[in-house]
Amino acid sequence: MQHPYRLAVASIIALPLLLLGQGADLVRAVSKAAWAKDIPTAERLIADYRQQHPEVTPQLLEAISWVGRGASFAGQWDVAERYARQAYDGSKALLAKRSLDAEKSLPLAMGASIEVLGGAYNARGDRAGAVEFLTAERDRFKGTSIEMRLQKNINLLSLEGKPVPEIAMPQWVGAKPKSITELKGQVVLTYFWAHWCGDCKREMPILHQLQAKYGNSGLTIVGPTQLYGYVSRGEDATPEQEMAYLRGEYQKQYPIPAWMSVPVSNQNFMRYGVSTTPTLMLVDRQGIVRLYHPGNLTFEELSQKIEALLAART
Repeated sequence: MQHPYRLAVASIIALPLLLLGQGADLVRAVSKAAWAKDIPTAERLIADYRQQHPEVTPQLLEAISWVGRGASFAGQWDVAERYARQAYDGSKALLAKRSLDAEKSLPLAMGASIEVLGGAYNARGDRAGAVEFLTAERDRFKGTSIEMRLQKNINLLSLEGKPVPEIAMPQWVGAKPKSITELKGQVVLTYFWAHWCGDCKREMPILHQLQAKYGNSGLTIVGPTQLYGYVSRGEDATPEQEMAYLRGEYQKQYPIPAWMSVPVSNQNFMRYGVSTTPTLMLVDRQGIVRLYHPGNLTFEELSQKIEALLAART
């Protein structure tokens, strides 16, 4: 049976090339091919498009960066690095005339290209070089929309096995959280979430299961979040209004359990590179990070790791 992504890509290829005349159409088509790890199709889409549209635009660079990502998914690191370098160099050239965040495609192209180039270092066995490269790029793009994404990639390569950074808690929802130092001796599952995030809402029942099974055996669940400047239905909100929303209307619709403390700080999301929500992190009884995972995990995946940490001697 043919892979569903490949069927979707094939249906796009069958359309007249005229329908791929817009950059957004190209990005959609190439990203589908990339997720399907169909690199020849992704390359052909780029080549055909460039014949008719030779100008280098942010959307073309975003599409090129998707070829690099797709090749990295497939473990084709030579191809991944080649396309990531094209997207990186092209984005850098455009930055001579515009700011990174003037529109959405350029930061996506630059962020993805840096991510893949860092991955290429690591694939060659040079993890230290990958971290050094990513750190330099994070510092270069400090204060932009890709800073947090780059920090995430640094953390993926370097955070596990290190002492957990302190969690800032200038304000919170519910009971006052305990500091990381105060939680030593417990296994801590840290669940970074956002009030608008559907994947976070799907993770919450799993946290309830984990609390019911391990809450009396040494597991503590902490749920840091941050403010986004809006509340339900995207309505703009001041920090005070958003905090009131979290403590009021949001709580009524999606109750935050009493056993999960909720520090609220944008600093935590930057420090922990939470450009993906949810992001899950497990810390052992000695305060050492044993798992850093952007995205959802199942009850079985988390349970296995938690049991191992609970069973470990202090």
